Amino acid sequence: MANIITGAEALIQSLLNQGVDTAFVYPGGNIIRVFDSLFSHQSDLKQILVRHEQGATHAAQGYARISGKPGVAIVTSGPGATNTLTGISDAMLDSTPIVVIAGQVGTDALGTDAFQEIDLVGVTQPITKWSYQIRRAEDIAWAVSRAFYIASSGRPGPVLIDVPKDIQIAKCEYTP
Repeated sequence: MANIITGAEALIQSLLNQGVDTAFVYPGGNIIRVFDSLFSHQSDLKQILVRHEQGATHAAQGYARISGKPGVAIVTSGPGATNTLTGISDAMLDSTPIVVIAGQVGTDALGTDAFQEIDLVGVTQPITKWSYQIRRAEDIAWAVSRAFYIASSGRPGPVLIDVPKDIQIAKCEYTP
C-alpha cells in the first residue's frame, strides 16, 4: 500500500529497506529535513554524530569493513560535501562500499552559484562508482536501491547521492 510522504522520509525509509542500522552524520542547512526525519527513527537507525564530514566517510569505511555491509555517511552541501572527498577516494582505492548522501541547494538554484552550491556529481564522478543527483522525490527509492547495489556489486566502492533541498520536502508516493 502506497503512502504520501516527504522526500526526506522516503530517503530514510529507503535506507531502512536496505538494512541500514547505523549512519555517520554531520548536519547542516541543506540536509536538515533528512535529520528531521531521522529524529522519528532513532530506535531503528543509529546516528553517530561525527566532528567533521571527512570523519563520517572514514567511519563509514570502518563500519563497512567490520560489518560486511555498505557504510553510510550523511552530510550537508557545499564545503561540507567536499570535505568527504578524501574518504570517498580512499574508499575507491580500497574497494570499500560506502554510500554518501549529501544535501544540495534547491533545484531552482542549481547552476546559479547559490550559497553552498557545488557540482558535487561532477566533482565526485572520477572517484566514485556512481554519482547521482535526485531531481524528483519519486526517484528516491530507486536511487537508494541502485546506490547500494552498485556499491556492493563487482569491485565494491563508494557511491554518492546528491539530494536537493526542495526534493527533501516534496511529497511523493512511497510503496515499501
